[in-house]
Amino acid sequence: MSEAVAPTGAAATAVRCDALVHVYGVVGQEVTALRGVDLEVGSGEMVALLGPSGAGKSTLLWILAGLMRPTAGLVEVYGRNLRNISAAEATDIRLREVGIVMQNPARNLLSHETAIGNVMFAQRPTRRRYRTKRTRALDLLEAVGLRSVGTRPAGRLSGGEQQRLAVAVALANGPRLLLADEPTSQLDRASADAVVDLIRAANADLGTTVVAVTHDPEVGAALGRTVTIRDGRVGGEGRGGQEYIVVGRDGSVQLRDDLLEVLPPGSLAQARRTSEGIELRPVPTDGEETPGTGSDI
Repeated sequence: MSEAVAPTGAAATAVRCDALVHVYGVVGQEVTALRGVDLEVGSGEMVALLGPSGAGKSTLLWILAGLMRPTAGLVEVYGRNLRNISAAEATDIRLREVGIVMQNPARNLLSHETAIGNVMFAQRPTRRRYRTKRTRALDLLEAVGLRSVGTRPAGRLSGGEQQRLAVAVALANGPRLLLADEPTSQLDRASADAVVDLIRAANADLGTTVVAVTHDPEVGAALGRTVTIRDGRVGGEGRGGQEYIVVGRDGSVQLRDDLLEVLPPGSLAQARRTSEGIELRPVPTDGEETPGTGSDI
């Protein structure tokens, strides 16, 4: 792999969202997809966005791609405020620096063009020679197991084949940032592993930053860091096999499903400061105070 745009520094921030809000609909019929998302992704980091359907994960990805503007808040990609750029500038960024895999793989492809042609077409912003582009295309198709169908039009490929081709197209230019929406959802385990291996190779070889929406826990584990979004907010993170709750800027926390069995929504709880941190206890149904040490907070 080659020709990635070099990050500005190892510690550079690739993605920054600060109090990001997005509302769909018209006055009186609004649907709030994002409710103040705070998120930072370092250059060269790989992050999997987890959470239930309708939580706002795909909306966040579209905003990071410059395909829609947020209602409020800050969103930056490699220091550029995406709320302040024109549509033409956003398109140029997608062509040169950001690879996108949409959830419907056919939307990433030219249906009449061959698989090889799709990967070569994606390289048009580069200054590579024809032979270099073709070699790059064949290498990527080989990596996702599609070299044998390289001359077949994309529209005649199966859904799973189109999904693998979409990943190859998104990585054709060696992007600084790869945004992938369910890149393995239609794939068997072997094909999914091949796609993840290709993404990890781009990260290792080029320092490509990866933000991927997924429901596949194996994909989340392979990318290393997970960010869980529920009800339009970041509620949890996973790092190094450990799961953590993220405290919101208003002091709110989102409990995991297994913890909600102890503290269902709407139940009362007491938070106590202890020598080890903070302890959260349910209030007994009879209304009596739960015994314990420490001060209520």
